[in-house]
Amino acid sequence: MTVPQHPRRPRSTGAFAVPASGARPSRRHVLAGLAGLAAVPLLAACSAEDPLAAQAGNADGKNYIAGDGSVLEVAPEDRGEPVRFTSTAFTGEKVESADWTGSPVVLNFWYAACAPCRVEAPDLQSLHEEWEPQGVRFMGVNVRDTAGTAEAFERNFGITYPSLEDRGGQVLLAMTDYVPPQAVPTTIVLDRQGRVSARILGVAERSTLGSLISTAAEEPSEASAGGQA
Repeated sequence: MTVPQHPRRPRSTGAFAVPASGARPSRRHVLAGLAGLAAVPLLAACSAEDPLAAQAGNADGKNYIAGDGSVLEVAPEDRGEPVRFTSTAFTGEKVESADWTGSPVVLNFWYAACAPCRVEAPDLQSLHEEWEPQGVRFMGVNVRDTAGTAEAFERNFGITYPSLEDRGGQVLLAMTDYVPPQAVPTTIVLDRQGRVSARILGVAERSTLGSLISTAAEEPSEASAGGQA
């Protein structure tokens, strides 16, 4: 008996179908991912395509660490171009990522109703207090909330570093090579040149993130490295 063959459907994260392999997500896909955040289980970040893992030579996932969040470190020679975007903080301040050159930066994608975002918030603030004197910047990227909701969350958890308002998805669109559209929370560590050196999908465990920050902080800037050559 011949078994009827059904057309193969695109792999889905639950809220939208993932584009064909190798295709960069469009603004429509990014915004669709943002709209579907409420449908994603709150205790885990959902990953769609993963260009960063492929870029780092780890598309098979063997360099991931199981736990609250999957972790990927990118060796300096495998990092891409510096991250570039312009946005506005909830304070009204205009933010240019290019202005961060020379300092390691921690970017945390979050929103107030996200359960794992609440779990990691105290550790993020603690790490910010530990590393700020050493020149490490922390910046939140809020993908869903109004200013009032975001500020209430920050007051509740004592968050003192700023967050960008990104309901329109501009920052997320600029970061689609590194942050799958539905992966919230995601924490990115940028090196002193503004390149992605590490990423955590899901809850950022304090000791793990601290180690990733330490690695980025200990690396010389491009200018320093050139001067030592």
